[in-house]
Amino acid sequence: MQNKREVTLFWMLMAGLVFGLILSIIFAVSVGAVALSPRDVYGTILYRLTGWDIGGIENIGEGPLFDIVWIIRLPRVIMSVVVGMGLALAGVIMQATVQNPLADPYVLGLSSGASLGATFSIMIGASSVFTGFLANTGIAFWGFLGALGVSVLVFLLSSIGGRMTTSKLILSGVVVSSICSAFSNIIIYLNQDKSDIQSVTFWTFGSFSTATWEKLRLPTIALVVCFAFFLTQVRRINIMLLGDEAATTLGIDLNRLRRVYMVLTALLTAVIVCTCGIVGFVGLMIPHFMRAFTGSDYRRLLPATTLFGGLFLIWADIAARTLGASGKEIPIGIITSAIGAPVFMIIMLRRAYGFGGRD
Repeated sequence: MQNKREVTLFWMLMAGLVFGLILSIIFAVSVGAVALSPRDVYGTILYRLTGWDIGGIENIGEGPLFDIVWIIRLPRVIMSVVVGMGLALAGVIMQATVQNPLADPYVLGLSSGASLGATFSIMIGASSVFTGFLANTGIAFWGFLGALGVSVLVFLLSSIGGRMTTSKLILSGVVVSSICSAFSNIIIYLNQDKSDIQSVTFWTFGSFSTATWEKLRLPTIALVVCFAFFLTQVRRINIMLLGDEAATTLGIDLNRLRRVYMVLTALLTAVIVCTCGIVGFVGLMIPHFMRAFTGSDYRRLLPATTLFGGLFLIWADIAARTLGASGKEIPIGIITSAIGAPVFMIIMLRRAYGFGGRD
């Protein structure tokens, strides 16, 4: 009876998150320097997707209204959803992979590696070697190489002296992250091109201001592939939380699984960082927040965390666009850090979460 009630509550939670996500997208598109009614936003999006005209909207398929909704604001809002979902997914997987509640892609150094790769490509013009469709994906490619290189280095360092442990993974990630940050700073210091430095600043603070439908393709594909894969892995992830000995007894090779999960998370993190820059605390905070509602069972925690990550970042981006003085936009990374740090501290103090059945 209790299990049936829990399942019902979970599906109610999921329905609420989906409904809230849809309403938040419409509201977010309505907010901006030019205020739009939710009806105009809904009607324009519906017309563009289905060709159905709800009536009462002039020049529904063209003109300023269409440009603002479909070309400028909607790609940005969808980008915030994809990035929020991707970072939350990466965070909840990392915490299970290393069995540490403080783990996320940034702590393990993957984001610093992706940022270093992107910075390197900007500074030396390495992304210009790509042509055609790949011309717009060169930075993401170099960022992925950086994240992948960091994951390999973290594994090598954590394997020194014997068997790899979760503590070694965390410590190795911190060390490698510091090294990547140092090299990024050296590249910035030696470069005298102001435009290059501004591009690096974009990666450092994070922004959705340059979002377009074309730029959405890579992060969306990476998110869908990783999410679908990890949904098939929830049983193994739950066993992983029981510890290395229990997993080995059940015939699961944790070393192989950790490598697979790290590589996929590296891909997802690299594409996100190289698309919009560094957005902190999402991958660390959102999984802990959702554990208070779903518990530590990844059959429920993983999808709920992913959805709430998208919902959270929509509202963070709304704050970034509206709270700045004189219409000036606040970098999204500053907003998420300002919200995430105190919220995470409150969660820690209240102990309103569990991790793999352990507090």
